[in-house]
Amino acid sequence: MTIAKADVLAILRGRGQHHRADFVDRELPDRIDPARHGGLLATLRLDPAQLAELAGSGPA
Repeated sequence: MTIAKADVLAILRGRGQHHRADFVDRELPDRIDPARHGGLLATLRLDPAQLAELAGSGPA
């Protein structure tokens, strides 16, 4: 399972964390692997399980 970087960027920008969003945009691939990038997601206070639910509830 991967997470769309766009979803992460939207959450961070929605929180007003534009500098963090810019960092994520520069450093991570378009599809984020929670197993590989879990530490960074935790630092950003993002729960991979919630992000997966968000991805699963989007349009088909």
